[in-house]
Amino acid sequence: MREANEDNTAWRRALRREMVARRAALSDAEHDALSARIVEQVLVALPTPRVFAFCWPIKHEPDVRAVVERWAARGVQAALPVVVAEDTALAFRLWTPETVLEADRYGIPTPMSGDFVVPDLILLPLNGFDGAGYRLGYGGGYFDRTLATLSPRPLAVGVGFEVNRLESIRPESHDQRLDWIVTEAGAFRLGA
Repeated sequence: MREANEDNTAWRRALRREMVARRAALSDAEHDALSARIVEQVLVALPTPRVFAFCWPIKHEPDVRAVVERWAARGVQAALPVVVAEDTALAFRLWTPETVLEADRYGIPTPMSGDFVVPDLILLPLNGFDGAGYRLGYGGGYFDRTLATLSPRPLAVGVGFEVNRLESIRPESHDQRLDWIVTEAGAFRLGA
């Protein structure tokens, strides 16, 4: 059994690199156009939350920051994830365009001060994903731990490019299933 887990870990590590490379191969114009289509899909398909969390785009992930401006006009508050400690769930701090961001230990722009909130919807970046609703992140397990511990569980919405769709990510017991997947091709609600 241990050998199977090691094989899956090595497979996922290689797959993560491949997924980043697929996104990096998109031109800036393609990336921007696909990101804009994802933003429109989010705004049309999803319920308007009270507080939502999003991730600052890194490694050529979809840039969905335009959702913030559109939902803020409706009175929705935005938050960014904060790594409080290794191997723990994420916390979320309110964010506005005036919020000062600093790179965290992973180089991700993060608010270092401000109020913590619990979002009712999280837009999660999809490094890779499958049609069953499982996402391949970067291997830290932060979002899986967060979704497993937040109560009530926020609506988990994966946002990614179709170029990162996989037949299966080979989900493991700790992997948390998403409620929605949104790509440039549409918004897909996943069954219960």
